[in-house]
Amino acid sequence: MQVYRHRLITRIWHWVNALAVLVMIPSGLMIFNAHPRLYWGNYGANFDHAWLSLPRWPGWLTLPSTYDLAGARHWHLFFALVLAFSLLIYLLWSLANRHLQRDLRFRRDELSAAHLAGDLRAHWEMRFHDPEDPRAYNLFQKASYALVLFVLLPLLIFTGLALAPGMWPWLADLFGGRQSARSLHFIAMALLTGFVVVHLTLVILAGPVNEVRSMITGWWRSPEAEPGE
Repeated sequence: MQVYRHRLITRIWHWVNALAVLVMIPSGLMIFNAHPRLYWGNYGANFDHAWLSLPRWPGWLTLPSTYDLAGARHWHLFFALVLAFSLLIYLLWSLANRHLQRDLRFRRDELSAAHLAGDLRAHWEMRFHDPEDPRAYNLFQKASYALVLFVLLPLLIFTGLALAPGMWPWLADLFGGRQSARSLHFIAMALLTGFVVVHLTLVILAGPVNEVRSMITGWWRSPEAEPGE
């Protein structure tokens, strides 16, 4: 059985977003290397108390791979625009075609303890798709996608704007100061990185060829389907 699982707009946004994140995380780590300490409030310098202090990230994890703050900022800011505008277009389109309301809405029966236990058991047994409707998202998929779409990505965008020199000063104040905005930006990046790692792990466990093909062509094939079906 083959199912048309992903619309064109979803597939385009997925790959554009993947490219943007793939560039922004390592370029952001290079920017972080300029001062690998995090603070709360408006100010933070070498002799101030930092709530988090990390060693500098190695070159194989950063973009560029050698220390280049200006180059990292150019990569980061360009793809920040790509990320922000692609997210805006995707959300507006998904509202218009009711993808968000239809596929990501939490239904009352899904929030029951029995349904939650069933989803946990299905994941533990590596059954990631509903055999009756492979297009349907389970509770954990809905929760993780909603977290990314409506919390992490907007938080990254707005804290990034708060850090940009010459942008609206009130935006930094909204987050409790520029250093607080920087800390929140780093936390959101860490959570998004964790989501990417878990997402890729589940894609591998669910069958990478089938999953990647469905995100390129839109068509997903049931593992039980016969060749050519």
